[in-house]
Amino acid sequence: MQQYSSLPDQNLQIDARPKPLTTIQQLRAKLWLESSLNQLQSRLNDCLLSACNTVSQAGAAEAEILQTVVNEINSAVYSNKLALTDSAVGIALFQPQETVATVCYVSCSPSSNSQPLFLEVLTAEKKLLLKLQEIIQIEDLQQLENQHPPSAWRLADDSSNVMGWLIIATAPLSSDRESLIKLQAQLKSQLMVRSAKLCTTALVQLRNILYWQQRYQQLSNSNQELERTNQLKNQFLANTSHEIRTPLSSIIGFTHLLLAPGYQPTKERQQEYLNIIQSSGKHLLDLINDILDLSKIEANQMEVQWETIDVPMLCSNVFALVKEKAANKGLKLRLELDPNITTLVADPLRLKQMLLNLLFNALKFTSKGSVGLQVAPKGLFVYFTVWDTGTGISQEDQAQLFEPYFQIANAVAGDAEGTGLGLAVTRKLAQIHGGSVKVESEVNCGSRFTLVLPFKQEAGVGENEEAEEAREAKYPSSPLPFTPSSSVDILLVENDLANANLIQIYLRELGYQVTWVKNAAEIWEALAQLDPVVILMDVHLPDGNGLELVQQLRENPQYRTIPVIVQTAMAMKGDRETCLAAGVDDYISKPIDLPLLASLVAKYSKASIIGETEE
Repeated sequence: MQQYSSLPDQNLQIDARPKPLTTIQQLRAKLWLESSLNQLQSRLNDCLLSACNTVSQAGAAEAEILQTVVNEINSAVYSNKLALTDSAVGIALFQPQETVATVCYVSCSPSSNSQPLFLEVLTAEKKLLLKLQEIIQIEDLQQLENQHPPSAWRLADDSSNVMGWLIIATAPLSSDRESLIKLQAQLKSQLMVRSAKLCTTALVQLRNILYWQQRYQQLSNSNQELERTNQLKNQFLANTSHEIRTPLSSIIGFTHLLLAPGYQPTKERQQEYLNIIQSSGKHLLDLINDILDLSKIEANQMEVQWETIDVPMLCSNVFALVKEKAANKGLKLRLELDPNITTLVADPLRLKQMLLNLLFNALKFTSKGSVGLQVAPKGLFVYFTVWDTGTGISQEDQAQLFEPYFQIANAVAGDAEGTGLGLAVTRKLAQIHGGSVKVESEVNCGSRFTLVLPFKQEAGVGENEEAEEAREAKYPSSPLPFTPSSSVDILLVENDLANANLIQIYLRELGYQVTWVKNAAEIWEALAQLDPVVILMDVHLPDGNGLELVQQLRENPQYRTIPVIVQTAMAMKGDRETCLAAGVDDYISKPIDLPLLASLVAKYSKASIIGETEE
């Protein structure tokens, strides 16, 4: 109901003269109008409340609101025996871009033996039958709206967008009804106008309710997903901490044992301990690479090197790497290779990584029986199937198996192993190769993981061979035939004491004279006394940036031609290019591959000495 202020405007002069009392008929008519509208408002509030409480049925609330308006108007009209006793009330809805409207609700349909109710458009020489789902031209609705009193009222939201029409249909008035008083016609018009406004308001409120319900549902889903992701990451950090601490314990423990005063193990024992230390260090590197690989893949930064691979040889190499673990658990390894499969085009390192991930998983969840690899062709694809006789995987776990950080409780090992990234990385690597990974498993009946890869890739093999040759030229697998003399000086710029000692010892064993400096200030002091053939440059220094120092060297004519090899922990995609752009001659990432370091130092030392000789 519309509210009015009881305070008079100070600028108005109040008429204090007494006015005649409103007639009983006028009072009753006004009470009827306000009571009908209040009743309608109450019913609409119930509809909106129902929409708030029942999210799943909120979509049906719009139809309920429209029908409520129709019913309440019809009830008010009939209960007071106004001029609409033979009328029908309806709602016409249409989309703004359409050209017609349709009657969706009719509260009082004509009986089969009576004449159908119709609308008379006064400005057109035609009659419109009002029936359920009857199509009405929008132009006719607009003409009905312009009648006096109108027979159609538009429903518009706050932005004046038309949502529909509220219309009333009356049969032609007979002669005994032509004497209806003007007040009744005016009140009918007011009832329709104000009902249309209440209906519009309710529909707008309903849309707001639906919008916020959808937003709430989206936020709820997002919160659940964030909570799940947070739980997985917490689990990942816990597992990663365990995985890192285990090999670190071996490295620190056996190193402490070798350094213990008075302890003198045999040469065989020393070799055994050193092998354990080296194996544990490689395991740590594998864990880090898993994390970096997933980050690179998700950022679309994973690089692959396409090569023609000898499949039987690669499978034999993979089995050699898992043979010891299988033997320790008393498991048999089986390899079934179709003789028709000889080669395929893929990245050999990544293919080996995928197969090892699947085989190590199979060994981890198998306590007795066998683990096998079956390789078979199917059309244009090769199917690598890793099977086992282990614990199997439930359907619930299979649905999350390839999600990052997800791990299955391992009853065989008695604890969670790994980071939960192996299968996620495997699936993404398979997709990069144009393939996929499938799983078939049943609890207590073993599992079968199938890696599907195409025989050929879109990139030409010839181009890949050229790229591989260029890579080999850049990074030779063995030291170049060069024997340095003790007069060949290498300037090592390294911030970390342990790495500096390692590189010094290794290069001195190869015959180089190595001078170590640990910061930017010492570089210039060393260069004033030395004439190094190669500079090994760390990037992160306590008092400067190695790449900026390289640029300063390149700007100085005295040091411009000295080869600089960056040895750094910057190992993400683009780091190598960043270093080369700064002016370095070559790049090697940490942990340092010592044979590769020797190859690069030999290459640039030889080139530098030959250049000086020619001069």
